Amino acid sequence: MIAALDVLSNVKRIVEPKVLYFGTPVVLISSLNADGTTNLGPMSSAWWLNRSAMLGMAVGSQTVQNLMERPDCILNLVEPAMVAALDRIALLTGSREMSDAKRARGYRYEPDKFAAAGLTRSPGSLVDVDAIEESPINLEGRIEAIHQIGGPDSTLRAIEMSVQRVHVREDLLMDDDRYINPLRWDPLIMKFTEYFAGGVPAYESSLARGWQMPPLQTSGLASGA
Repeated sequence: MIAALDVLSNVKRIVEPKVLYFGTPVVLISSLNADGTTNLGPMSSAWWLNRSAMLGMAVGSQTVQNLMERPDCILNLVEPAMVAALDRIALLTGSREMSDAKRARGYRYEPDKFAAAGLTRSPGSLVDVDAIEESPINLEGRIEAIHQIGGPDSTLRAIEMSVQRVHVREDLLMDDDRYINPLRWDPLIMKFTEYFAGGVPAYESSLARGWQMPPLQTSGLASGA
């Protein structure tokens, strides 16, 4: 009987998912606008290797346009306590021009995302870009390369950043401050356009509504989600 159940639980189907966001940390990217102000760009396709970060974004975003022209930036990592602020700017763009697809998902132009989110500006120490004071980890650096991915007609870009200075809130550090305590650092994760913290939903996602994702069935999850 147990063997039969194991076989059934491992049955797989070939499917065509609408998105392939299996779960990565949420990041707010600070980049420099042409007028010298800082734009905030929320994104959730990021990974790190040694002192480099790889970021995935679409070329039509204000963030990518800024980074192609002015490569200094700050990655502001997001913890669950920041999720409401993050969601307030999830469907905002710093670009006056946007695609029909973005408009259909509910995006609108907003030049001051710090104010819209209710977040505090903090001057970068190495780059001339504002960081987010509330972020527990800020990574200052510079874009080294932008690669087109997905074919010659794709608007997707893989962006390589060199991390040159790391700011970490003291309560996240071990006694040896070369190490961040993984028991204390709890990143906000985005899975399939939904916010998660500690493995459970963290907040109702405006982005999920914009993408017309089906509602989550959370009745079987632990209380407090």
